[in-house]
Amino acid sequence: MSESITLSREGPFRADGPTIARMIDLNLQGDWGGANFHRICSWLSQEVIDRTLPGSRVKIWSGRGGKDAADAVMAREVDMAITTPVSFVAMAGKSLGPFEGGHYRDLRALAVLPQVDRMIFAVRADLGIASFEELRVKKPPLRIAVGVDDGENLIGWCGRRVLEAEGITEAVLKSWGGEFIAFERPDACLDLLMAGGADAVMQEAIMAPWWHHAAEEVALNFLSSTPDALAEVKQRYGWKPAGIKAGYYTGLDHDLTGVDYSDFALLVHKDLDEDLAHLLTWCLVETREAIERQYRHIPPARSPLSYPLVPKKMAKAPIPLHPGARRYFEEAGHLKPRK
Repeated sequence: MSESITLSREGPFRADGPTIARMIDLNLQGDWGGANFHRICSWLSQEVIDRTLPGSRVKIWSGRGGKDAADAVMAREVDMAITTPVSFVAMAGKSLGPFEGGHYRDLRALAVLPQVDRMIFAVRADLGIASFEELRVKKPPLRIAVGVDDGENLIGWCGRRVLEAEGITEAVLKSWGGEFIAFERPDACLDLLMAGGADAVMQEAIMAPWWHHAAEEVALNFLSSTPDALAEVKQRYGWKPAGIKAGYYTGLDHDLTGVDYSDFALLVHKDLDEDLAHLLTWCLVETREAIERQYRHIPPARSPLSYPLVPKKMAKAPIPLHPGARRYFEEAGHLKPRK
């Protein structure tokens, strides 16, 4: 006969690092539920609860990992939300692109977590198209799988802007007899390509298995973004070019250039309690081994969360750090104190 066990405590489970001598009710927003943001939220949930009083609770909300993360924080619907890429967080700070007209001046960061990612374009090799220049000349009736371009899904917003910089607008594509086919998540785009329902894909999450499976199952030509298009999106949005080395995918026999779509940003409101922001940031850095070990079976270049996490790089956010986060980074010697 098994015995029931009652677990009781008067203070935090953990004595290492900072603690908060009150109950907290913390709301975190991740991704759709099955990607990496929820894993990060779960890690933080355990570490924070261990260092607060009994009765503390953490709720993890599903989100889209895009503009909705910043909006949820600004509306005070959640205490912290995660988004990608970091380049779009910089746009929020400047009210550019999908953030135009919004009021994000009170948006703050806790830290940046590394992920190597790109926005890239691939087309079925049997169509005989090896470059965007050739694509514009041949004008094939392509069915291009892309992310949803609704202003919140940053994957779709970025992909469509890159294609527009290449001269491939929706009107132009329709004039060729083609169409955009939009999905919320990247895997659905690659699944459609493998099923024969799409001829090309503009997507991110380059390390994900669906990209590798697609390259193995369908002969693909990967098209580098042109210098003119890269210059345009850099000038308009601040996006930087970034590459993938030959051999990364089956059939990729040349270095590929796309748009940098890297890194996760952890967003909070400036009015989040300073001790809570400090504790969250302490946990992010000082317990990073707990999240790193969950990815070490994957080579770093193919991991959806890059490792090792480097504290000084984690402190380099494109918007101001929350005062509690900055205090931690300064106290730990990862940032120089302000004069």
